Amino acid sequence: MKHSDTPKGPLHGVRVLDLTRILAGPSSTQLLGDYGADIVKVERPGKGDDTRAWGPPYVRDADGNDTTESAYYMAANRNKRSIALDMSNPEGADTIRQLAAKCDIVVENFKTGGLKKYGLDFDSLKAINPSVIYCSITGFGQTGPNAGLAGYDLMAQGYGGIMSLTGEPDGVPMKVGVGITDVMCGMYAATAILAALRHRDQTGQGQQIDIGLVDTQVAWLINEGMNYLASGEVPKRRGNQHPNIVPYQVFEVSDGHLILAVGNDNQFAKFAAAIGHPELAEDPRYIVNIDRITNRETLIETLIPIIQKIDKATLLSTMNAAGVTCGPINTLDEVFASDQVAARDMKISMPHPLSGSGTVDLIGNPVKFSETPVTYRNAPPVCGADTDEILNDWLKEV
Repeated sequence: MKHSDTPKGPLHGVRVLDLTRILAGPSSTQLLGDYGADIVKVERPGKGDDTRAWGPPYVRDADGNDTTESAYYMAANRNKRSIALDMSNPEGADTIRQLAAKCDIVVENFKTGGLKKYGLDFDSLKAINPSVIYCSITGFGQTGPNAGLAGYDLMAQGYGGIMSLTGEPDGVPMKVGVGITDVMCGMYAATAILAALRHRDQTGQGQQIDIGLVDTQVAWLINEGMNYLASGEVPKRRGNQHPNIVPYQVFEVSDGHLILAVGNDNQFAKFAAAIGHPELAEDPRYIVNIDRITNRETLIETLIPIIQKIDKATLLSTMNAAGVTCGPINTLDEVFASDQVAARDMKISMPHPLSGSGTVDLIGNPVKFSETPVTYRNAPPVCGADTDEILNDWLKEV
């Protein structure tokens, strides 16, 4: 979608007071902003969101010099306006309370109990706005023995078990390449906020949403978490292999690497025939998936030298013709240059006042509504750039 104020998104008219920084909270509020909500981001005067300084790279000005806006910050802060307020100052805290009285949703990710001393906790804001939806994002949630501890994505990936499942079998535990626990926590937060918004619209009742990074990480252990609960056996790292499907992994080919995902027994027979070894699908060790799992090592050892002799283009075309899932492992330049990404508007450009080119490239929203499409209204804001506008919009209404 092109930069536009129309049509209006499904959350048009919803006001969100964003007291978050780093990634989990900002990614959640950015999603709400993409859906049309008015997001007011409260930032520390002169400093702003911590991630503004998390570079390089930074947006560059007309002379090619780095600005104060990092690519990391740009990743999670579009469709917002920024107001600079010092909540440790009584006047700043009072202004935030006035804004909270006018909003539908407050999202914060301070340590448990951290906002109470400023009169910005749920109970304080509920007293002035009973219908407010107040979402608190923390490392461990509001309860439990670790509730008072700070939390970062890496810690949550470690505590929540995903690092024990990620990496080569004989390697060290490995984090996911991006802050995936933060991002998933932001997604859970956004869906919870929308559910609470529906409840508020039906009843007039606000509520607090309590969500922790570690809880989120445990929740998206998904099949491996259930594998453990069902069997009592602690899953092991398998590199790029799948715990429940074989063969389903990365293979080396003659000119690089490809992904093969043979999802069922019928596909395995087609796969075996396509690589010129139909006898593999007739071998009693490999006919059905449960046996392929049991005999994983011998099957993979057999497949490796066969597949190593085939080049990427040949294997891709052969598997596609056979109806077997096979795909490339793209570098990011290949991702953003692809026709698919272009067709789906997953790379967008927006005007930005600090950019020497006048625009910044951003990653698009993946959701495609048929009636209320996502709009891109505001580039990630400069710290405090919208202070006067926000105070006029929210606090000086006739």
